[in-house]
Amino acid sequence: MRKLPKKQSILLPDDWNIIEEGFHPQHNFMLETIFTVANGYLGLRGNLDEDFPDKCQSFKATYINGFYEEYDITYPEGGYGFAKRGEAMVNVADVKTFEITIEGEKFNLFSGKIYKHIRKLDMKSGTVVREILWESERGRKIFISFERLACFKRQHLGAINIRIKPLNFSGRIKIVSKIDGNSSNLLETEDVRVGSGIEKFPFETSKAHCSELKGFLMQKTKKSRLSYGCMAEHILSFGDFQHKSFADKEKNLVIFEIEFDAEKDMEYNLTKYFSYFTQRDVEEDLIEERCAAEILEAKKMGFENLLKEQREFLETFWENADVVVKGDPKIQQAIRFSLFSLLQSTGRNGISNIAAKGLTGEGYGGHYFWDSEIYIMPFFIYSQPEIAKMLLLYRYNILDAARKRARELHHRGALYPWRTIAGKECSAYFPAGTAQYHINADIVYAIKKYFEATDDLEFIKNYGAEIVFEVARFFSELGHFSEAKGGKFCIFCVTGPDEYTALVDNNAYTNYMVKMTLEFATELYNLLKEKDSNALEKLCRKIELLKDEVLLWKNIADNMYLPYNPELKIISQDDSFIYKKRLDLSKIPENQFPLLLNWHYLDIYRYQVCKQPDVLLLIYLLRENFTFEDLKNNYEYYEPITTHDSSLSPAIFSILAAELGYLDKAYEYFVYTARMDLDDLNDNTKDGIHAACMGGAWQALVFGFGGMRTNKDRLSFAPKLPQRLECLSFKVRYKGKVLKVEITKDKASYTLLEGESVQLSHYGSSFELKRGQAKEFILAN
Repeated sequence: MRKLPKKQSILLPDDWNIIEEGFHPQHNFMLETIFTVANGYLGLRGNLDEDFPDKCQSFKATYINGFYEEYDITYPEGGYGFAKRGEAMVNVADVKTFEITIEGEKFNLFSGKIYKHIRKLDMKSGTVVREILWESERGRKIFISFERLACFKRQHLGAINIRIKPLNFSGRIKIVSKIDGNSSNLLETEDVRVGSGIEKFPFETSKAHCSELKGFLMQKTKKSRLSYGCMAEHILSFGDFQHKSFADKEKNLVIFEIEFDAEKDMEYNLTKYFSYFTQRDVEEDLIEERCAAEILEAKKMGFENLLKEQREFLETFWENADVVVKGDPKIQQAIRFSLFSLLQSTGRNGISNIAAKGLTGEGYGGHYFWDSEIYIMPFFIYSQPEIAKMLLLYRYNILDAARKRARELHHRGALYPWRTIAGKECSAYFPAGTAQYHINADIVYAIKKYFEATDDLEFIKNYGAEIVFEVARFFSELGHFSEAKGGKFCIFCVTGPDEYTALVDNNAYTNYMVKMTLEFATELYNLLKEKDSNALEKLCRKIELLKDEVLLWKNIADNMYLPYNPELKIISQDDSFIYKKRLDLSKIPENQFPLLLNWHYLDIYRYQVCKQPDVLLLIYLLRENFTFEDLKNNYEYYEPITTHDSSLSPAIFSILAAELGYLDKAYEYFVYTARMDLDDLNDNTKDGIHAACMGGAWQALVFGFGGMRTNKDRLSFAPKLPQRLECLSFKVRYKGKVLKVEITKDKASYTLLEGESVQLSHYGSSFELKRGQAKEFILAN
């Protein structure tokens, strides 16, 4: 069994803030990820505000969720149906960097003397504040503060406020501010998880102009032919200053130079408002106009009112989403950072989703995966269902692309891409990409859970059922009834969640999830027939669905081949898995993990070794289908051979270990999940957050230690806390009701905050709560 790595954090523990005290240039790349501010649309990577020497490793970046460039995928040996053209989130124009000169000396933390340097991400205000007390090489001491935000309520708008105060001198200060359109993406690296595929500068600059302290830059991607615009304007709190501004389209720059005579102990304030729009939001010829309107509104409000609006937005978010953990302050900080990061990462416009690295870095090229549906979606379903709905609408909006991909592979129905932005399959390695057909079922699973939790029949009628029916249609053609397996429906040559086992027959996760999909599709067909036959008939005409297909779905579901080994009393991961040699992970040197970076794929595929849970994830997702003995047997079998090379892995192990009563082990897996980025446990936080891992941290608390399970008609709980935790409290939104759950070592209480009544279950004991009513249960030690 592999030991999980541990590290000492350089960040201070705090319930509501992420704090760096002191200057740590050796960790700057990682800290840029942590101190990102974003709003689901616009992501401002947490670069230092000033230019600095190359000795400090940095990647300056600004991202727009869903805005992408295309690139050609080349293969030494290609093949039919291989992904030919990729999509990558592009690094757009930078507005965050300033040059500050004090009496001819450039402000730079690599020179002079630092008396104070504090950087703080405030999760109540949604800002990053940086305060510096610095003395130049010639002895001029100055206080500088930078405050940066991406507005949650105005997703196209951001702002930076700078405060400058000379402490022991009076003199000339110059500030240079830019819209710098010379941004580029990371190139491919030896790490297959990093790099965009975009090899050269991806833009053509179509506009660059300025007037006074306001400027605009517009660029178009060279291959996807998508335009975006960025406008910035500066507001100064003092009147006596000189300025110059100029734009250079050829150099992709708009530059503003502001100079003033500063007096000792006087504070000077500059606010920079900026707005981004893309051609995916509005017509190309409206981009500049819409940017200007956002800036005008921001100026009317002022920076302080934008901060107030931001705090009010987050107050509502935390009221619904907060999870209170007592006993370990680093865990309280970590879970709030996870939830805040998910909010920052999540698109809410129906044309964007959640990139694997959020809007913080370029790992995986800004692609969307199954991470969204299986790991992140539950948090939003049970706390912010309106956001969950928008994420599912994104899947509906790329349904035509999924249909096209299915036809390309000679199937009817729809095949969703393994990794994508706008709908194309962008995975260049098909055994770990296209072959993971379970992506279809994962999306259906999310729709099913959303519907169970919200009763949103309108969504099902207008969007959800069409996705489910097209996916069911695809799956009905993916396999066949095999005489060699007793006439059961088998699915051959697929890859399940465990990417260290590829192109296998009858992957258990896939078969079970296909069965779930076909059963849910049949259920929805019958439900719509009963509730709104006109809507069903309209949909059937649109997609040419026949009743015979629905009957086939039921027949396949009833006769699905479900792998099981009676001797070992486990679910076989696939037809061949248990016949391979088991790897002893304890004998593999730690520097060889992750295996995918140090071993050839073939050398991995021929062993019993798992990158992440496969059968165990299946048991977790479809828990009602399996006994406690099934869970225990499979956990004991698969845990020793799981490397956790995927950040998706430890959360599921934590949840299942908690149910099994292995609370110390559950807590160890949970801590690894929750602190992965703040402590840089995988040495790759520099490439961006692990968004799915953050969703997994919420699930590990709520479904693991909270013991929550969901089904069609009620929530059930079987809570238990590990030794290190004293109290766990969270809220759940379910069928329009809001339930508060509080758990300590010796009791659990449930309070209905909203809704007339709710049916619940505690360790199998059913009970009902009325609005405002609470019920308490004693927990056995």
